[in-house]
Amino acid sequence: MRIEPLDASAHRATAEATIKGELPFGRVFTPHMVVIEWDKQQGWHGGKTVPRANLSLDPAAMSLHYGQEVFEGLKAHKQDDGSIVMFRVDAGAERMQRSCERCCMPPLPVDDFIAACEALTATERDWVPQRDGASLYLRPTMIATEPALGVRPADTYLFFVLATATGPYFSKGFSGIRVKAEREMVRAAPGGLGTAKTGANYVASMLSAVRAKAHGCDQVLWLDAIEHRYIEETGASNVFWVEKGTLYTPPTSETILKGITRDSILKLAPELGIKVQERRISLDDLLAGIRGGSISEMFGSGTAAVVSPIGEVMVDERIVKVATGEPGPLSKRLLDGITAIHRGRGPDKFGWCRKVV
Repeated sequence: MRIEPLDASAHRATAEATIKGELPFGRVFTPHMVVIEWDKQQGWHGGKTVPRANLSLDPAAMSLHYGQEVFEGLKAHKQDDGSIVMFRVDAGAERMQRSCERCCMPPLPVDDFIAACEALTATERDWVPQRDGASLYLRPTMIATEPALGVRPADTYLFFVLATATGPYFSKGFSGIRVKAEREMVRAAPGGLGTAKTGANYVASMLSAVRAKAHGCDQVLWLDAIEHRYIEETGASNVFWVEKGTLYTPPTSETILKGITRDSILKLAPELGIKVQERRISLDDLLAGIRGGSISEMFGSGTAAVVSPIGEVMVDERIVKVATGEPGPLSKRLLDGITAIHRGRGPDKFGWCRKVV
C-alpha cells in the first residue's frame, strides 16, 4: 500500500517554535495522522495522511465494550547530518501483528505498517527535534469500530498513527528512579495478555501505579503471578540488573512483554564488551545482592525512556538503595550506544535505522 505524505510547510513556523521549548512526553501532538481501514470485503484499504481530528465512533463500537485495541510505540530521530530515521520500525510492525493475533484482530501487513509510519514522519519532518534526548514519538494504534453488542471479533477496524514531539519520558531525565515492589496485584498471568501490547495490560497496572506514586515511587516493580516471588518488569519497561559485572534480565514469557529496546540491549551489549544473560531472580535474591554489593546497577528499558536507571527499590515500607542510587556505568554505556545509533554517531551494524528523509 502506498501512502502519500502531505505538504505540511504551512505548519513549519509553528513546529520550529514549538520544538525549541519544553516537550513533556506525550503532550505535544503534531497536526496530521495516517488512517487505514479494514472490513471483510476489502481487507486493509484507503490508507491516507490526513489532518489530525477527533475520531467519529458509534457509541456501540466494539473496542469500547470488549477491549479490542492494540498499539505500538516507536521513535523517529534527527541525525547529526540532518537526515531523519525511524528506529526498528519493522520490529514494531511484527510485534503489532502478534498482538493482533492474540486479540483476534486482522494483522496489518508489515509493509503497510512501515508505509504508514514513514508517510507520517515525512509529513511531520519539521516536528522532529534536533537536540539530544528528544525525538518524534509515533503511536500506531488499531481499534475495533463495528457498532454491535455481543462478545466476538468485530467485522470492521481502524488503524491510525499519531505523532508527538517529545523530550525525556521521566521529567528528571537520566537519573535514578524509585520502584515499588508489588506483592499483591499482578499485571499479567500465564495464559493471559501479557505478551500483547494492548490497553487492557496497562489499565490492569494503573491502580498499583497510583498507589506507588502515593509512596513517592516512579514505577511499579511487578512480580510473577503464581508465587509473587520473581522479578518480571516495571510498569513501562523491561528490567535489567548488573551482578558481578554481568548484565542480566528475566527471560520473556507469557507475562513479560518482548521489549524491542530490551532486544536491542541484548544484541548491543556484547558489541560493547558487556556479558549478558537471561535469568530469573527472586525479589529476596535481588535485595540480598543489592545489600551485599554483588548487584551494582539496575535499570529499565523501553522505547519511551530507552534506559531508566533504578536507584531505589521500595519493599513494603522499606527503601533499599541500589549502590549509590545514581546511574551506573553500564547503563550509561548502553544508553550512549543506542543514542549513537539514533543520531548517526556510531555504526548501525544491525540495520536498525530506516531513513525517511
